[in-house]
Amino acid sequence: MASFVLRRPFAIASALKQLPKPSPSATRAFHQQLFTQRQATPLTSTLLRSSRSTFQNVFRRQQSSVQFPNPTQGGTLGQRLLYGGALVGGTILAANLVFNRETREDGGMPPYERSYLNETFMHTGLGLGTIGVAATALHRSGWSYRLMATNPWLVVGVGLAMSIGTMYGTFNTHPNNYLQKYALWTGFNVTQAAVLSPLLFLQPALLARAGLYTCAMMGSIAFVGATAKQEKYLYLGGPLLAGVALVAVSGFAPLILPATAARTLMWSERIWLYGGLAVFGGFTLYDVQKILMHARASERGLVRKDVVNESISLELDFLNIFIRMVQILGMQQRRK
Repeated sequence: MASFVLRRPFAIASALKQLPKPSPSATRAFHQQLFTQRQATPLTSTLLRSSRSTFQNVFRRQQSSVQFPNPTQGGTLGQRLLYGGALVGGTILAANLVFNRETREDGGMPPYERSYLNETFMHTGLGLGTIGVAATALHRSGWSYRLMATNPWLVVGVGLAMSIGTMYGTFNTHPNNYLQKYALWTGFNVTQAAVLSPLLFLQPALLARAGLYTCAMMGSIAFVGATAKQEKYLYLGGPLLAGVALVAVSGFAPLILPATAARTLMWSERIWLYGGLAVFGGFTLYDVQKILMHARASERGLVRKDVVNESISLELDFLNIFIRMVQILGMQQRRK
C-alpha cells in the first residue's frame, strides 16, 4: 500500500507547477504574485483573466523563423491515424524485442487470466474517461481558476487526504458491495480530475499528443508484462518503491527550496521528469504481472476477484506518465 500513497503527490504537485517551467524562479514568482493579489483584493474577473493568461504564456511556443514539419499536425485525418497507429505499433514491437526475450512457457495466457486482465483494462479506461469528463466539466465551471488562486500547500494537503481516503475506502470495500465500491471509486476519479483540471489551460493538440504517447508507452510495456514469463518482473517492487520515494522528494523540491538554489532545482526537476518516467514505466510492468498473479490466485480461491482495485494502480501509472509527457512536449515546443 505504501507505493500507492507515494504515487499521489506527483500528479498533485505537477498540476500546480505550471509544466513546463522556463525557470524555477518564474514559477515561484507567479505563485507569489498570484497569492499577493489574492490577499490584497477579492477574486475578480480581472484576476481570473490574468491567471489564465499567465498560465498559458508559460506553455506558449516561441515562434522562430525555422519551422519543422510535424506529421501529427499536417495531413488528413487518415494520415494522422496512420501515423499514430504506426507509433503505437512500433513502440510495442520494439519494447517486446528488447525486454521480452523470454516469453511464457505455458502455451500462452489462460482464458481466466485473459478475462481478468481485460476487465482490469476496461475499468482502467472507464476510470480515465471519468477523470477526463469530470476535469472538463470542472474546468468549464471555473474550478481551475479558483484552484490556481489557492495556497498550493492547502491543495496538496486536501488533495492527498481525499485521494488516499477514497482510494483506501475502495480497497477495503468488498467487491460484492457494488454501490459503495463504485461510489468510492468514482469519488477517487473525481478527486484526480479536480486536481488535474488546470492542465486544460494547455493546447488541446499538446494534450492529445501527450495522451497518444502515454498510450503507446503503457501499451507496449503492458504487452511485455502480459506475455513475459510468470512473475518475471515482480522482483521490481522493492527497487521501484525506493525510486518512487526519490521522485516524490524531488517533486516537492520547488515548493520547499529557495529560488536561489537554481542548480539543485534543475537536478530535482530532471529527477522528477525523467526518473519519474522510468519509475512509472517500471510500475506499469510490475502492476501488469501483479494483476496476472492475482488472477491465478483468484482462480484457485486464494484471493477474491477485484478488478476495480487492480485498475487504480494502472490509472495512477497513466496519470503520472501523462503529466510528464505534457511537460516534455511543452519544453520541446518552447525550444523551437
